[in-house]
Amino acid sequence: MITCYLRYTVDPFKLKEFEIYGKMWIPLVEKFGGKHHGYFMPHEGTNNVALALFSFPSLAAYEIYRTKAASDPECQAAMGYYEETKCFFSYERSFMRPVFE
Repeated sequence: MITCYLRYTVDPFKLKEFEIYGKMWIPLVEKFGGKHHGYFMPHEGTNNVALALFSFPSLAAYEIYRTKAASDPECQAAMGYYEETKCFFSYERSFMRPVFE
């Protein structure tokens, strides 16, 4: 299993828009075989950092998701929503290997 960790620098004046954006992606990741663990919005402390975590069985499965998502109309709509709102400034993507025991 591989978990994708996304750290967003969000516009603190557009948190509502970012939350909508995140809710658009959760079912899309799952549509292509991933398990979304949620978006984590600023609450106390830093007001411009949000996180997202989702897992795939392997890095190869994640790459298949990326390929399919590139041509999927719902994924393109989510990206269009971002283009319209500019609700985040940047993001960092890392891949982690979970350890449970």
